[in-house]
Amino acid sequence: MKQVMLQDTEQFCLIATNRDQQTYQISVYVPKQIAPDEGFPVLYLLDGNAVFGTAVEAVRIQSQRTEKTNVQPAIVVGIGYEIADAFSSRRFYDYTMDPPEIDICSRWKKHPPPQHGGADHFLAFIEEDLKPFLFRRYNINQQRQTIFGHSLGGLFVLHTLFTKNHAFQNYIAGSPSIHWNKTRLSKEKKAFLKNDQQRSLSLLIAVGELEANHSTNMSENARQLAEELSKVPLLEVQFEELEEENHISVLPVLLNKAIKLGLKAK
Repeated sequence: MKQVMLQDTEQFCLIATNRDQQTYQISVYVPKQIAPDEGFPVLYLLDGNAVFGTAVEAVRIQSQRTEKTNVQPAIVVGIGYEIADAFSSRRFYDYTMDPPEIDICSRWKKHPPPQHGGADHFLAFIEEDLKPFLFRRYNINQQRQTIFGHSLGGLFVLHTLFTKNHAFQNYIAGSPSIHWNKTRLSKEKKAFLKNDQQRSLSLLIAVGELEANHSTNMSENARQLAEELSKVPLLEVQFEELEEENHISVLPVLLNKAIKLGLKAK
């Protein structure tokens, strides 16, 4: 028997050139359709090992009938790790800014807690290593870039919006772990609010309905942040609570929301 493969995709490793020199596994889907003159929009996925396949097939199917779905063909980039599992403990370092404001030691009884606080290194990898490589190799519209992150990845998306908002045009923060670095994120948010927005951006913050009773106040933290940011000029903010979904089951639904927001036909 042959192994099932994802059509129109390729995978390679890229090493960060900053002091971290971490190796990332990059998965890329390129549509068969002819690229528009301005290039394809692009969707970047954190936790690429876990969500790349789901996102690719959703984009492939919906973009075949743009006249009905309003989703256009797009490049999908999964940023992952050289592992066989869906998630790597490395995400605790790459997606966080500071030591956690919660007790994580109890979650790692058999092993030492993972490293944390490498978000700026990871963002530098995306901006200085990954994007230049992709722009040279693929026909990408640099004015149509969307980033998707869930949980700690959602925290990283918010960190990126607040500290380097020119990096992307659309930001999707799913079930963001605001509690992890709440104080730091609050400071970044205040600095962001003081600066006048020079261009239009979109932000989707979403949680699963069943996360309402999460011990970290995940839903309420997300809702409050969305309400505050909705007052920012030139920032289009959406908040959604997705019915009957929990912290994990929310992922496929959230990916579809990201596709509709970031890849909608103009």
